[in-house]
Amino acid sequence: HETILSTRLSGIIETTTTTSRKLSMAQFSIGVDVGGTNTDAVVLRADQVVCWTKQVTTADVTTGVARAVRAVLGQLRDRDLQGTICRVNIGTTHFVNALVQRRDLVRVAVVRLCGSASRALPPFCDFPPDLKKVVCGSYHLVNGGLQFDGQEISSLDEEELKTCIRTIREEGVRNVVIAGVFSPIAPQRHEEKVAEIFRAEFPDVSLTLSHEVGQIGLLERENAAILNECLKPLCHRTVEAFRQALNALGLTCPFYLTQNDGTLISAEQTLEYPVRTFASGPTNSMRGAAFLSGVADAIVIDIGGTTSDVGCLKGGFPRQASTRVKVGGVSTNFRMPDVLSIGLGGGSIVKQTQGADGKLTSVQVGPTSTGYRLVQEGLVFGGSTLTATDIAVATGHAQLGDPGHVTGLDQELVRQAVDRIHHMVEEVIDQVKLSGEDQPILLVGGGTILVDEKRNISGASSIQKPQHYQVANAVGAALGQVSGTVDRVVSLAQTSRDEAIGEAKADATQQAVAAGAVESTIEITEVLEVPLAYLPGNATKVTVKAVGLLTDRPTGGGTDLADIIAPDNTTWEQQTVQGDDVDSAPPAATPTVPPAATPPAQPRAPPPPQPASHLPSLQETDPEIDPATGAWVLSAWDVECLAVGAG
Repeated sequence: HETILSTRLSGIIETTTTTSRKLSMAQFSIGVDVGGTNTDAVVLRADQVVCWTKQVTTADVTTGVARAVRAVLGQLRDRDLQGTICRVNIGTTHFVNALVQRRDLVRVAVVRLCGSASRALPPFCDFPPDLKKVVCGSYHLVNGGLQFDGQEISSLDEEELKTCIRTIREEGVRNVVIAGVFSPIAPQRHEEKVAEIFRAEFPDVSLTLSHEVGQIGLLERENAAILNECLKPLCHRTVEAFRQALNALGLTCPFYLTQNDGTLISAEQTLEYPVRTFASGPTNSMRGAAFLSGVADAIVIDIGGTTSDVGCLKGGFPRQASTRVKVGGVSTNFRMPDVLSIGLGGGSIVKQTQGADGKLTSVQVGPTSTGYRLVQEGLVFGGSTLTATDIAVATGHAQLGDPGHVTGLDQELVRQAVDRIHHMVEEVIDQVKLSGEDQPILLVGGGTILVDEKRNISGASSIQKPQHYQVANAVGAALGQVSGTVDRVVSLAQTSRDEAIGEAKADATQQAVAAGAVESTIEITEVLEVPLAYLPGNATKVTVKAVGLLTDRPTGGGTDLADIIAPDNTTWEQQTVQGDDVDSAPPAATPTVPPAATPPAQPRAPPPPQPASHLPSLQETDPEIDPATGAWVLSAWDVECLAVGAG
């Protein structure tokens, strides 16, 4: 007789002897998600969360990832489980942070195949000046390009291309983007031919073909390709750092990164397409929320330590943005989730305004945040900064830290802060809804302690906080699905609608199989048709997405738990920053899980060194607002904080 599994708030599923035996010799997958405040990790066995942990995000990101993985490995060892780690899936902010901070980027040369078309708007024309200065190597407008129906604008000129290649080599640039007008229609016609010429004439070149990363729309697709190419050297270093960190922990199994659409991309593919991981953070949370709750259509609110990400689930996957998306100030059109972020989190700083008579007039929550320093600066942790977490403790919605530090707060201040928090939640729900009807709400993330589930929230038909909501992001990362997407313009004057969609479905399915999906598990999750009235020939834009379960690697492809070096004896232990004393044990059990970082049972060493050489006081970090325009004037510290919070 098997007893019912019981769950501790510390994150470990307590099981009976028979259930533990059932879990033994199992296949496990590890999911890791990097946020601005915490790096979370979970271990999944089929549809069970076996164990999880939260670790403070580190400045270099990789250290925090390794700590989190090491912690869950320690939990598996403590429970004497037998089995194989079949893969590690990582959702990382490395690349979007680098873009926002304008660091670790390389110069890129752009070759646009356009003939006489599109010359009025050259490459890099809408890049922010500071980013253009960093990544613009040169651009070359040459013959080539297609009409919407695949006919040539002009033929390729091989001698012109060879001259262009020599110029780029002389400039010392080896990262090149090839972008052709309407290239997604027939990439083999021009972009792939030009790529062959480049590789023959310039063997060391690194190429991004625009049709491989973006959709129809020349400038946005070209921009997406530029961002992809300028990040490739950093991507190679990052993937290798992940590989070395996992190997040091004894993990030799395959590892994957999570994509913008909620599916996986192999480490090898990531080397070619780093931009596909930009929005993996909010996407992982939404996929995890759907998995944990069993709800396929809902609004997901992921409240972290710094920000709240809000988006809509459709069929268990995030709704995709239908318009161009700006990343780092650059307009792009690669597929991104339709997510709205607001400055509300467990570390959000609460400020009050008083009138001339000394009475409280208004309360502001966020957007400034203590971020990963919440456990040092929050009142309940012995700090001097009033945060949203302190408000949650003062109202009894959370029990963590020392509640005695907030018992003296002005009750009117607490009441107005609570009202402001819930008003922010109601506003963001209204902004992401596509209809006037109330929608089911899924709350995930450690910061959900800020929201009173018993309170009537406008726009919500129901509010659910699924089990393991604290690490829904890492659960989403651990899921093993891969996808294939086709985006093309077809002429329905030359083929029937059913034939065009059928061909797109077949191609999307083939892409999913090539990415590692089991063909029998593939489902078509999205079919979109958009008639293009401004083009002749009954032109229609067709988008199809296919999703399937990841193929299990052959025997020997994973890592046996018995072969993993004990976490406290790994080479990694000597590689971590000084003062790293994170236990492999899970966070201590508390009546309510904290919003950002679980407070340690014992005093810990300070966090690892951060990028800034000087950590300013809270007064120094107050935003500067231009009194004439109302614009936020960004300081260097503001930019750094935005980059940290981008996950």
